[in-house]
Amino acid sequence: MLIFWEKRLVFLATPKAGSTAIEAALEGLANLAVQRPAELKHTNLRTYRHHIEPWLHSITGEKFTTIALMREPISWLQSWYRFRLRDDGDDPDHTMIGMSFADFAAAYADPAGSAIAQVGTQSDFLTTTIDRVDRIFRYEEIESFTHFLEDRLDCGISLPRVNVPPAVDVSLSPGQAEQLRRVMADDFALYASL
Repeated sequence: MLIFWEKRLVFLATPKAGSTAIEAALEGLANLAVQRPAELKHTNLRTYRHHIEPWLHSITGEKFTTIALMREPISWLQSWYRFRLRDDGDDPDHTMIGMSFADFAAAYADPAGSAIAQVGTQSDFLTTTIDRVDRIFRYEEIESFTHFLEDRLDCGISLPRVNVPPAVDVSLSPGQAEQLRRVMADDFALYASL
């Protein structure tokens, strides 16, 4: 999470949607950069509205604009899979050993599936029951996000390539992809609205 005090702007770092690159590029411009622990770095809208927004408002008397990125839902899950493959890769008991993306996707779709695949949803991160992040940009169209930031922060922005997961097979059968579309219906609806 990055807070730009003078610009009244808050970047909420959606997991697996370029947040590490954004923070690497903009940390020096932010008045507050929360990068650790992950639970604070990836503060969702609900937590922001409940805890951080009231604090900012009590000091400034103003509302801060929230911004975030959202990744195409299946691509987002593929990114989680590649990340989990890399995580603890030297551990011989690593739970991802031998797990294909199709297995990971099936575990994600099953509420009783492996805990390693239970990574939440982008819609839960970016929305509450009554509202959503003020400006959500598609990760796949990151240029519009950087142009928005350049205009708002009055500076040029170049995003580094960091935290890039390994290239692996992340294919699904049409039936598996359709099952994910049903399970991720809220994410797909939010993504389509952007």
